[in-house]
Amino acid sequence: MASHLQSSANIPASIDFDSIKKLTTAEAKTVDQLIISELSSDVVLINQMGHYIVGSGGKRLRPMLLLLAAKALGGVSDNHLLLAAVIEFIHTATLLHDDVVDDSDLRRGKESANAVWGNAASILVGDYLYSSAFEMMVRTGNMRVMEILSKTTTAIAEGEVLQLLNCNNPETTEEKYLEVIARKTAILFSAATKLAAVVADASIEIEQGLAQYGQHLGIAFQLIDDALDYKASKEELGKNLGDDLAEGKPTLPLIYAIQNGNQNEAKIIIDAIKNGDREAFNEVYAVVQSTKAIDYTEQRAHEEAEKAITALNILPESEFKEALVLLAKFSVQRNY
Repeated sequence: MASHLQSSANIPASIDFDSIKKLTTAEAKTVDQLIISELSSDVVLINQMGHYIVGSGGKRLRPMLLLLAAKALGGVSDNHLLLAAVIEFIHTATLLHDDVVDDSDLRRGKESANAVWGNAASILVGDYLYSSAFEMMVRTGNMRVMEILSKTTTAIAEGEVLQLLNCNNPETTEEKYLEVIARKTAILFSAATKLAAVVADASIEIEQGLAQYGQHLGIAFQLIDDALDYKASKEELGKNLGDDLAEGKPTLPLIYAIQNGNQNEAKIIIDAIKNGDREAFNEVYAVVQSTKAIDYTEQRAHEEAEKAITALNILPESEFKEALVLLAKFSVQRNY
């Protein structure tokens, strides 16, 4: 593993995300138009909330992954475009539901939808987006596509429930935590890249390689999110610092700090998780720093990013493959 970490140290200080994004600019515009078209409903609130959250920024990373993978395999078809929109709909639905479950009032630096319209509306519009996503995927006429996405949404729901069970539980292990993020977050990254191969009729080896790339990338991405909750500024992060702590979520920095702090330090973290105590943030932050829990979390993220990059060896060389490599590197050096 040491060699993986050494190679991660060579990641450029700053990767230009926008230059990667430009490789799919034309296709992304088509996907955005498709999203807007599919959001059209004679129910005014659905239009308002759908446009609010879809238009509230975000990197559109998951659709971009699908489009880049498709280009690395020879080109983007109409079904690739349709599924890129489907992936974004599913992601957006999970955000709406997450913010209700977490009682969040900030998303991407703006008021969350539930803070503006209330929890009931957020849940129902999230359900609408899920239903629309399934209606859209049926249009591909591809049973494998429907199988992959139905299993993906089931896994996401399972991950959400597992996370809920782990809340306020300081005895959550690293293994249990990684199981949550594998289902809740990484599975949609994996579905995006795998679907690119399925629609392109690529070999099973390429399909599996791209699925592994997405899975490892998704885990790396979430681990860095966990680290940023104790590292970034509110402005960079787009949400309130200490949100995870206030929700009683035992993320990896906290799990590691409990295991590696002294008795008093461990007690500070344990009590904060049990009580969901944002007021304890400064004390918790000090323990997280003293135990080098952020360093450990970032190291684990680098390991996952390296696994993602290795999984791409199955692809032929191209600027699009290189963009996928750079996205894996970006995922672990970003500050937002």
